[in-house]
Amino acid sequence: MISGKKIILYNTLSRTKENFAPINKKEVRMYTCGPTVYNYAHIGNLRSYVFSDILQKTLEYSGYRVKRVMNITDIGHLSSDADSGEDKMTKGLLREGKTLTLKNMRELAEFYTEKFKEDLKALNIKIPTDLYFASDYVKEDIELIQKLEKKSYTYQISDGIYFDISKMPDYGILWGGKGNKETKNESQTRIGENSEKRNSEDFALWKFDKKIGFESPWGTGFPGWHIECSAMGIKFLGEQFDIHTGGIDHIPVHHTNEIAQSECATGKKPFVKYWIHHEFLDTSKGEKMAKSGENFITLRTLTEKGMHPITYRFWLLMGHYRTKLNFVWEALEGAETALKRLYNLYSELGPSSAKASAGKEDVGKVNKEYQNKFKEFIDDDLDTPRALTVLWDVLKDENISNADKKATVLDFDKVLGLGFSTQGGPASGWENDPNAEKISTLVEEREQARQNKDFQKSDELRKEINSLGYEVKDTTEGQKISKI
Repeated sequence: MISGKKIILYNTLSRTKENFAPINKKEVRMYTCGPTVYNYAHIGNLRSYVFSDILQKTLEYSGYRVKRVMNITDIGHLSSDADSGEDKMTKGLLREGKTLTLKNMRELAEFYTEKFKEDLKALNIKIPTDLYFASDYVKEDIELIQKLEKKSYTYQISDGIYFDISKMPDYGILWGGKGNKETKNESQTRIGENSEKRNSEDFALWKFDKKIGFESPWGTGFPGWHIECSAMGIKFLGEQFDIHTGGIDHIPVHHTNEIAQSECATGKKPFVKYWIHHEFLDTSKGEKMAKSGENFITLRTLTEKGMHPITYRFWLLMGHYRTKLNFVWEALEGAETALKRLYNLYSELGPSSAKASAGKEDVGKVNKEYQNKFKEFIDDDLDTPRALTVLWDVLKDENISNADKKATVLDFDKVLGLGFSTQGGPASGWENDPNAEKISTLVEEREQARQNKDFQKSDELRKEINSLGYEVKDTTEGQKISKI
C-alpha cells in the first residue's frame, strides 16, 4: 500500500466527507448501478462509469483489493418513477420492430451490452469481472420479496406487489427522511400517481404482466427495478457491503428504495456503508441528457467528429465528479488540445529501450514527492482536477530526469487511465494497431486526394483517421502518423 493520508469520500448518507474504512480491511466490496440496455449509452450515462472507474482505481492505487459488481438491467425498468409508463426494454423492441418475447428481449439486451462494453474499453474503463444480467436472477428477486412478505412489509393491488413505506420509520434516510419537505423534489412528487397505493411513495416489488414475463407466486410479470439491485448486491457482495455508486438522480427513489427493501428484509443496517453519487452531465442548454432527440450524443458521435474517446475521459477528469458539467463542443476541443500537448510532452521524453519496453529494465523511478502530492489530491474525494495539475508539473519539471518523469507519469496513469503507455509513447506506432490495414488504406487514399488537390476528400479522410485514434501531419517528408 502506498503511504499517505487516508482516502476521504463524500458519503451521501451522512452528507459529509468521511475517512474511508472498509468493513473488511483487505477487500472493498463495491456495487455500481449498470445501464438499462435498450439502446446505445449516451455520454451522460458514460460519465457514471468513468467516475466509478476512477474510484476503483484510486482504491487499488492505495493497495485495496476491489470486488466490484455491476448489474445489466434487461427487465423491469419502467419509464416513470411512479412504477408506471412504458417498459424500457419493450420500448427498445418496438423501436426495432421485433416481436415482444423474452427471447427477443434478451437478444436486444446482449447486443446493446456488447456495445456498452465497447464504449467502456474505448474510455479505458476497467470492465467489472462480475457483470450480471438482471433477468438471470429473478429467483433471487422472488426470494427477497418473499422475505419482505413474511415480515408484513408488502401488499397487493391490481397491478402488482408493493412495499409499504409506513412500516419503515426511517424511510428516505438517504435524502432526509419522510416529511422533510425541504429535500423533496420532482422525483418524490411523481411517484404518487397510483391511487390504489396506501402511501404515495410506496414502490413496486413485482409488476403483473399477463402478456410477457416470469412466473412467480403472485402471477406472471417482472420484478421491480429496485429489487433487482438489492437481490444481486446481496447475492454477490453480502447483506452489508462498502460502496454503492450511481448518479444523483438515483438518490430520491432508486437508492432510497434499495435501502428500504434490503434493510427490512435482512434486518441489518446499514445496507451500504458509503453511498457515492456523481452529478449530471447536461447539454449546453442546461437540459438533462436522455436517450432521445438532440440529447442523444454517443461516443460514436464524438469519433465521427474526429474526437478520440479518451479526450472525453480527460475532459470529465478536468471537472470534479460532484460538479455538474454542461457539454459544449468548444470545451471538448479545448480538452483535446490540452491532451495532445500532454502526449507530446510525454513523447519528447524519448524512446525506451527494447528491454525496458518488455519490462526487463528499469526505465526510471517514480518521484516520491510528486507521487505523494498526486495521492493527496486523488485521495481527497477523487479530486482529479488538482491531480491533473500534478501531472503537468511533472512533465514540465526540468530537475527530474526523463526516465523518472516517464515512470511517474505511468504511475499516475494507473488511476487517470489516459493511456500514456499506448497513446503517448513513440514506440506505439500505428503499424501494430488492430486497424493498421484500414489506417494504411486511408493514408494512401488521402495522399492520392492531396495529389489530386481534392482537399475536401483529404480532410474527410483525415477525420476518419482521427476517429481511429491517430493524427496526420503533413511534412516535407510526407504524411506523419501519430497516436492522438
